[in-house]
Amino acid sequence: MRRKIIAAVLGATALAGVTAAPAVADATAAARYGGQCGSGYSVVNSFDLPSGRGSVFLTYNAGNRKNCVVTVRTTSGTATLVEAFLRKSSDAGWAIDSGNYTAYAGPVHVSAPGACVDWGGTIGTATDARYGTNCG
Repeated sequence: MRRKIIAAVLGATALAGVTAAPAVADATAAARYGGQCGSGYSVVNSFDLPSGRGSVFLTYNAGNRKNCVVTVRTTSGTATLVEAFLRKSSDAGWAIDSGNYTAYAGPVHVSAPGACVDWGGTIGTATDARYGTNCG
């Protein structure tokens, strides 16, 4: 898995315009979740990135009590910057998968039982995130 841990909070420039309101899973998402997080994971939250670029999916596995994030492009194509990032809300560092990908970034897994999570994604120059969601 292409993954690195970022010890600092993502820069303000990268997260400009981020909203903190929780989103709900949307049946009309720009992209579809394809099981990238693995067996036993179900989508519990999602949001679309602007201009129909794609969607970010938060999934959860009740068996192992882990969360997972994947960012999926609406249309596969020429490799471009795609990121998926996730952390327990009380943690300073992010687990992130970032690279020039043709279809999706992730999966990024984090164990956060009994805690809220922060999660988000990037496609091209569009970055968005959700903070303090899916607590428990």
